[in-house]
Amino acid sequence: MTKTENFRKRLQGPPILADGAMGTVLYTRGVYVNRCFDELNLVQPELVLSVHEDYLKAGAELIETNSYGANRYKLNPHGLIDKVIEINRASVKVAQEAIIKSGRDAFIAGSMGPLGKPLAPLGLIEPCDARDAFADQARGLIEGGVDLISVETMINPAELIVAIEAIRNQSDVPIMAQFTLSDWNETYLGATLEGIVAKLNRLDVDAIGINCSIGPSKLLEAAKLLRETTDKPIAIQPNAGELEWVEGRLITKATPEYFAEYAKRMVLSGVNIIGGCCGSTPEYTRTMNAAIRAVVPELSKVVIPTTVPQPEQPKEKVKVTPYHDLSPMSKALDSGEFVFSVEIHPPRSPAVKRVTDGVRKLRDAGVTLVNIPDGPRASARLSAMVLGTLIQQRVPGMDAIVHYTCRDRNILGMQSDLLGAEALGINNILCVTGDPPKLGDYPMATAVYDVDAIGLLRIGDNLNHSTDLIGNPIPRGTSFHLGCGANPGAVDLELEIDRLHRKIESGARFVLTQPVFDEEVYFKFLDKANIRKIPFLVGILPLANYRNAEFFHNEVPGMEVPQPIRDRLKPIEDRETAAQVGVEIAAESLIKCASRSAGAYIMPPFGKAERALEVIEIFRSYSKSSKLGCL
Repeated sequence: MTKTENFRKRLQGPPILADGAMGTVLYTRGVYVNRCFDELNLVQPELVLSVHEDYLKAGAELIETNSYGANRYKLNPHGLIDKVIEINRASVKVAQEAIIKSGRDAFIAGSMGPLGKPLAPLGLIEPCDARDAFADQARGLIEGGVDLISVETMINPAELIVAIEAIRNQSDVPIMAQFTLSDWNETYLGATLEGIVAKLNRLDVDAIGINCSIGPSKLLEAAKLLRETTDKPIAIQPNAGELEWVEGRLITKATPEYFAEYAKRMVLSGVNIIGGCCGSTPEYTRTMNAAIRAVVPELSKVVIPTTVPQPEQPKEKVKVTPYHDLSPMSKALDSGEFVFSVEIHPPRSPAVKRVTDGVRKLRDAGVTLVNIPDGPRASARLSAMVLGTLIQQRVPGMDAIVHYTCRDRNILGMQSDLLGAEALGINNILCVTGDPPKLGDYPMATAVYDVDAIGLLRIGDNLNHSTDLIGNPIPRGTSFHLGCGANPGAVDLELEIDRLHRKIESGARFVLTQPVFDEEVYFKFLDKANIRKIPFLVGILPLANYRNAEFFHNEVPGMEVPQPIRDRLKPIEDRETAAQVGVEIAAESLIKCASRSAGAYIMPPFGKAERALEVIEIFRSYSKSSKLGCL
């Protein structure tokens, strides 16, 4: 398969992270604006290479050549009109060398910007002359070996179309056709987004996109409209915020973190290629990379080879522990008992007395199960496995679900840890991929991700069947009650359900959901998933106040807090009153979802377990009075 074929196939997969501005970084490295930036490919290739290399190290999977202005009309004032093809070829060579030097794989997009002078009838350049100019540039890029061509920053749709025609007359190389807007839905010349896209939809282009001129906030709205008007993959490359002239310099004030937040929202809106334009730097790419991987974990995983030896004995012939004997939790679920699990965060120190005292109160109130996250939000906390062991030892009658992430261990460490968990009596394991370190307290930490949650479930299931990952037999199998997570409010519901089915096929025996505020969303998810005989514990999160609700609604991917709920909390200023209303809302959600759930997974705000008990008490009172028979 050729590199261009690879790119077209890759477009159908998870979002592609593109690089950011070339000119911005070259300027910061001492290249004055009166220089011909494109000529640097010939006279200072090592400088251009260093910019490419920094973007690659920051996580870019697609880099653009330093050839934005390498056409005859822009090169002529610098006396370089006879070097169009040479400069474009060199731009590709520099990018290729950067990829080799960095040791990272990436696609190379040949950058083709506008001619710099308007086409007739607004200007003097006739369409035929423009087509020849674009053809020369495209020839140099194609001969250099680009994987695709990015026609970008086009204000005039006619010029964009001419450039596309010029490329297509020479090659079937993939084309990313990008225009620029003066506001979120029209160009400086008054052409509307819908009108431009209608024309591009009829052309042989592989992706349609918008870049430059405006920042991520407005381009997010434009991206949503773009998604509605085309079935083609879409690309968004905004400036690093709105541009401003300050003391003779054109700058932006948006931070990399702000930029990254909008990159995450663009992923959730269906954008296929995300990068930066004017003002963005490798630091922006680095934060975008972390943000995108947080919502698309499969970008972080390393695929384990599938050609591993098979177990000597088929799984069905190996003696395994019956479901009801796996753990107290599995026994309760098998008997039809409605179970409650309360989330307990590990402390940041080895002191656990306060935690165990709190768990003891939960047990005394009739709760027999706790959830322990593993380094939540990529923070450094006491080992979830250690805390789970101490809770089960020091609070008799309490069972623990230990979350186990793929982020921090390779497959050797994972198997060692899981065998250790069996020896310690930890049987309920929730297999999760884990938040990337870039989102936490230690962004310099290395993420492992040998496998994702699906691969981890396979490891655990193999151990349950007396083999390790590659099929080596072990003397005695484990008795893990393996679980997984699911998000009923996922933006790509089909993908979420497909992954859930794969998780269950890989060994998951129970499911914990993300917080549910709207029972219709939950029921729709269950109906579409159509999974029988696997118990679901519905996620319940008591909101602390209106600000808390707004944060979850606007900032947490896949979580939607309905407007009526936010309106209900908005006028409440007293903190305790707001918390009580949050408890009532959570209890109402649980009551509505209970009929199709095997239990509840309650996540009290800020670790206040008493809020979880209040939710449970309301639910129990309702169940008794209405004779639901859930308990």
